[in-house]
Amino acid sequence: MLTRTSGLSLTDQLSARFAERIRTRLLPPGARLPSVRECARQQGVSPHTVVAAYDQLLAQGLVEARRQRGFFVRDVAPPQAAAATVPRAGGMPAAPVAADASSLIRGMFHRQSDKPQPGMGVFPPDWMESTFMPAAVRRVTSGPMLQELSLQYGDPAGDLALRQSLSQKLMGINVPAGPDQIITTVGATHALDIVSRTLLRPGDPVMVEEPGWAIEFARLESLGMRILPVPRRADGPDLEVMARYCEAGEGHRPKLFVSVSVLHNPTGYSLTPGSAHRVLQLANQHDFHIVEDDTYSHLAPDHATRLSAMDGLQRTIYVGGFAKILAPNWRIGFMAAPPQVFGRLLETKLMATLTTPAIFERALAWCIDQGQLRRHCERIRARLDAARARTVKLALAAGCSFAAEPAGLFGWVETGIDTDAMTQRMLDEGFLIAPGSLFHARRPPSTLMRVNFATAQDAAFWKTFARVRDELR
Repeated sequence: MLTRTSGLSLTDQLSARFAERIRTRLLPPGARLPSVRECARQQGVSPHTVVAAYDQLLAQGLVEARRQRGFFVRDVAPPQAAAATVPRAGGMPAAPVAADASSLIRGMFHRQSDKPQPGMGVFPPDWMESTFMPAAVRRVTSGPMLQELSLQYGDPAGDLALRQSLSQKLMGINVPAGPDQIITTVGATHALDIVSRTLLRPGDPVMVEEPGWAIEFARLESLGMRILPVPRRADGPDLEVMARYCEAGEGHRPKLFVSVSVLHNPTGYSLTPGSAHRVLQLANQHDFHIVEDDTYSHLAPDHATRLSAMDGLQRTIYVGGFAKILAPNWRIGFMAAPPQVFGRLLETKLMATLTTPAIFERALAWCIDQGQLRRHCERIRARLDAARARTVKLALAAGCSFAAEPAGLFGWVETGIDTDAMTQRMLDEGFLIAPGSLFHARRPPSTLMRVNFATAQDAAFWKTFARVRDELR
């Protein structure tokens, strides 16, 4: 909150607050600032202070004044970053894709305060603390093993010990991948990027589940792909929409489908066997590949339906990682791919990174082989179950409901109010939330928000949320 004991004037504090949100894209281009009167009421200052702060933002070129409409964040994106269009199947009108989504995501990495942040996508740091990870690093950095792992580039496909461990782990969920079908990457996002750069060319149509991961929309758009949103339902993707895309004319048919089949982000949905079977039928009939992003596999039961298991890695490419469950900054991901595309994927990795850090990969292999990772996952799942139950009670008591059955790490919450507006007001209170518009390619207004069950089990957050919601109403 603004304070009169600060070394900065109230005008400077208010201007700096808006400037930071604009630069980190928490206030995206085109967003309307609160009216002078409304901002003064929200911040507990005089209208004169707000006018002076807005004048500073005007002078910095961050906002523009529109006669009789108010102040708006300037769109300073270069011309080539203008919103792309997505051709729809069956002659449907084209839809613009949010060109600035990647910049907006940067705001998700700025901690707003010491309060729990329900909009974050990872577990709290204290949940991730362990003794086995430092022990694993010490083990591989002592004696001759350090020289073996650090004084040469290593295997381009990744550390063999880790690939062997991953192969055994994948067999446990019925995904048939030998070590010679696995490539390690710098996190799961890197794996997704390698697949896109290998199998696609600018302008290629790509089906992506919606709501979905905002970074995936932004990443594909930055590569020049044409995004085809596929509504995600409780049992899987909307098969009728997928079929219409597939039946479009030459040049409009999808080349790839990207899916989070298990504990989907943000809904928590998991794929059913019947839906998985039909998706694979479409892929075979219309000749497209499927990327299965199983980022949340560590939180899901082994028997969950996975496309890669049903397909036997024929048209599917399985992507996984450890950032969510183990160490976000270790950045270890991997993919398991069909033999016919493995070589091309490896060449793309070589062109980008040559190889990946073998020290952390060997340490991770030790954590897997010794059962440390499995026991850690069991502890996290038990703790998450308790956090989810508490968060659901608090959300319901605050007058919210759930648009999807609560499962996994994230809850898809119906608030009954525009969550883009709510986001800015909650930032003033020190809380970051993830508005529903963030999970759509076109960023339409939404009354939904995604909450992290691990960081939303704070009664103070829900009390503040209810108060701000009532004020906005």
